[in-house]
Amino acid sequence: MPSFPATKTDPALQITPGISQSAMEIYQVKIPARFPLQAGCFPSNSKKTSTFLPRVAAFTTSSHSLTDKSESESQNRMFILGMGFVCQFFAQSLKKEGWVVTGTCTSKTKKKHLEEKGFHVHLLDANQPELSTLNALKCYTHLLVSIPPVGCAGDPMLQHAELLRSTLLDGNLQWLCYLSSTSVYGHCDGAWVDEDYPTSPTSELAKLRLDAEEGWLNLGQSLGFSTQVFRLGGIYGPGRSAVDTIIKQEPQSEGQKMRKSRQYTSRVHVEDICQALKASIYTPSSRGIYNIVDDDPAPREEVFTYAEDLIKKKWPGHTKWSSNSASAASPTKKDNSRGDKLVSNMRMKRELGVRLLYPSYRSGLLSIIDQMDNPFHCSP
Repeated sequence: MPSFPATKTDPALQITPGISQSAMEIYQVKIPARFPLQAGCFPSNSKKTSTFLPRVAAFTTSSHSLTDKSESESQNRMFILGMGFVCQFFAQSLKKEGWVVTGTCTSKTKKKHLEEKGFHVHLLDANQPELSTLNALKCYTHLLVSIPPVGCAGDPMLQHAELLRSTLLDGNLQWLCYLSSTSVYGHCDGAWVDEDYPTSPTSELAKLRLDAEEGWLNLGQSLGFSTQVFRLGGIYGPGRSAVDTIIKQEPQSEGQKMRKSRQYTSRVHVEDICQALKASIYTPSSRGIYNIVDDDPAPREEVFTYAEDLIKKKWPGHTKWSSNSASAASPTKKDNSRGDKLVSNMRMKRELGVRLLYPSYRSGLLSIIDQMDNPFHCSP
């Protein structure tokens, strides 16, 4: 395995000077129902400037009624543009802590599915967003953006940047985060890359993501919000992992086929994304970019071999998967010239105080399979 700039056993990767123990345990230790955020981290909403003034935000009981203006200003309210895999996990976690959470999706079928899970959801055509949906943003304190770029148009919401700016100008928004991808770094010839590494995206989608990053950072900064971009590695979690792929015998996605040729891929468990998001809310900055990945970039073949071994040990004789399926197009020797990159997460640990729940795909996959019922059990 590749060595990190600092060794994995370096205490500096676990506890960093200047980060309090309470901040580092933001996810492991549940945040109180009501708590004051640190002074000087949120902007005044009466004057949308870049000057940050003390403000108190409180976790309170959940409600979707916005009839009381003072209530909408005092509660923590998260609006999520794009209720995908990550955001559903995050929304559920916030709801358990008393947040008001609302999200968007693009189809009636998905809206019904999400509402059955207990989410409050708006239908949204990001190319032509309804004014009523945009106006609803005024009542929310936090905004998470998880809508990918589309075609040649780029980020569909940023097509309406001026409308968004004028809508949010007199609202309650304090924090904004855009979920991006480590693909914006492009081919790095096996180098370690941190957030200051020059971006050089090669795919059209990655180029559009980089444009979207700048657009959302500029929008948030112009309005004085705490604004972050999270560059996510390959996302996995319960229901979406190498273990699940093997059990379901699913065909490979285009992204998985592309990753076959890479010697190393950086990954991140969905729960670690959630804790990083919470940490950025608790320790906000005016403008920040963070790599959100685990400590263990590894080839896809290695990950699937480990997942197969876990399945065979827990349910012997039930899998017909061959690790060759994952490695058919993989390089036969370790060769980083194929454009691989080793993504560093040190800024995430240093500035946000995140201590990974799953520092390796091994601990992440083990946790996933430990929580699984027997998928091969047949009812009589």
